[in-house]
Amino acid sequence: MKKFTDFGLNETLLDALFYMNFEEATEIQEKAIPTILEGKDLIGCAQTGTGKTAAFVLPTLNQVAEEESDGVQVLILCPTRELAIQIEQQIQGIAYFTNASCYAVYGGGDGVSWEGEADALKGGADIIVATPGRLLAHIARGYVKFDTVKHLILDEADRMLDIGFFDDIIKIIKQLPEERQSLMFSATMAPKIRQLAKQILKDPEEISVAISKPAEGVTQKVIMAHEEQKVKLVQHVLGDKDDFNSIIIFCSTKKKVEKLARKLKQKGYACQGISSDYEQDAREEALRDFRSGKTRIMVATDVMSRGIDIKGIDLVINYDVPGDAEDYVHRIGRTARAKTEGMAVTLVCPDDMFKFSKIERLIDRELDKEQPPKHLGEGPQWRGPSGKGKGRKNSKNKREDKPRKDKSRSDKSRGDRKDRKPRQDRKKEKSKNRLLYEALPNPKAEVVS
Repeated sequence: MKKFTDFGLNETLLDALFYMNFEEATEIQEKAIPTILEGKDLIGCAQTGTGKTAAFVLPTLNQVAEEESDGVQVLILCPTRELAIQIEQQIQGIAYFTNASCYAVYGGGDGVSWEGEADALKGGADIIVATPGRLLAHIARGYVKFDTVKHLILDEADRMLDIGFFDDIIKIIKQLPEERQSLMFSATMAPKIRQLAKQILKDPEEISVAISKPAEGVTQKVIMAHEEQKVKLVQHVLGDKDDFNSIIIFCSTKKKVEKLARKLKQKGYACQGISSDYEQDAREEALRDFRSGKTRIMVATDVMSRGIDIKGIDLVINYDVPGDAEDYVHRIGRTARAKTEGMAVTLVCPDDMFKFSKIERLIDRELDKEQPPKHLGEGPQWRGPSGKGKGRKNSKNKREDKPRKDKSRSDKSRGDRKDRKPRQDRKKEKSKNRLLYEALPNPKAEVVS
């Protein structure tokens, strides 16, 4: 495994890495950094927790430090405001000893933040980290200057496409110089990602690291639970985890986040909920409290499942099975980051069984299904795809067991048909009503005559 000193990075960056206690590069960093330093386009596939952000931040900062420019040199696009803030913070940490400046552009702020973003986009920052929607709002005002941009980076590209940012991304890229270095990072390599890559990358190098596989240090547990058992089951799971200082619980809806957070607070847990219903200031405060350890348990929707680098997560609980199998990997990727160990517990109700079977196919592993403790009652029995297969098979057998028609009888009926007159030679007897109708005078005929 290579050390950061082996890449020929700027001394100021190496000093920052030294103070941040970063010495050895991860696999994605080892593969990506040399390619980016050479100025080549790149498409990288890596899951969360692999050091992906530093893989593009370090070489890009190295180039910015060695290039002189008066305007924006680097544009980084990402799907959420939380990820934009996180990337900005990481860049500021690594760039502490350099002259490079960075500014995050995202929605949800006030008029003051808008003015600050506008100044940065006019050339007041070397690096812009932005969400597509907010950036387009600034571009529409006509003052955004991107003629000096030399590096374009798309982070969490698959999630941006899932949200529906494809057209927005293309509109933004049309504002950039054609001569530039373009990098794309994604947790998956779906056809839509390759389609986007063809449009914006030129002869890219392709690297891939641990696609859609949970980190090795994650202990995965599955507990079968009816919906009404879940709240008490979460309390049971937390009961013997006093030594777990940082816990994230993911729910599928905002209502469930509020309900579970309220129940855990009533039980005395240092707990905080977070979802898109929260104001931006409240969300940032909640994340700060969670990072600092003031809040021990965070209950969240998918807003936190990707890209938010919070170190030292001990336990992830999937209150609901994510609808996308890939999201399972990203959710449990919050724990066991950077070779540490962690635990992930998933509660599976009857409606989620099919979704979880898709997850098992994705990770190529069948996990043991546990029952809740006896005092909480019996949970549902696991029914995987094989159960459905048996049902189809049984129905087929039932069809095969149906008695067949008597062949001799059908042959006899065919013989009777041969003796019948052709259809055109057979006259149908008229009904009594038909005879009465024909006997009535025709009013139209009388008028004509």
